[in-house]
Amino acid sequence: MHFVALVKFKKKPDRAFMIETQKLIDADTKNGFRFHGIYWTLGKYDAVTLYEAPSEKEAMKAAMERVELMDVETFVAIPREEVKRLVE
Repeated sequence: MHFVALVKFKKKPDRAFMIETQKLIDADTKNGFRFHGIYWTLGKYDAVTLYEAPSEKEAMKAAMERVELMDVETFVAIPREEVKRLVE
């Protein structure tokens, strides 16, 4: 399953924050996540993440593991090619 996550940091990113978030990303990768892009952004959100996870439950678990570091708003994303088949 594909997901888009909009992220708002709860504290100023520093070296410890970067190390902690990298550990979370590494653990997710070992659990079957595939990250297509992690982008820091300007505006309302601090970052946007595009990824695949084994299930929506695994995506929710990953978001809950980050609750002390950031607020995460996650959306299920369906690739355009799959949607095209739904409307044909």
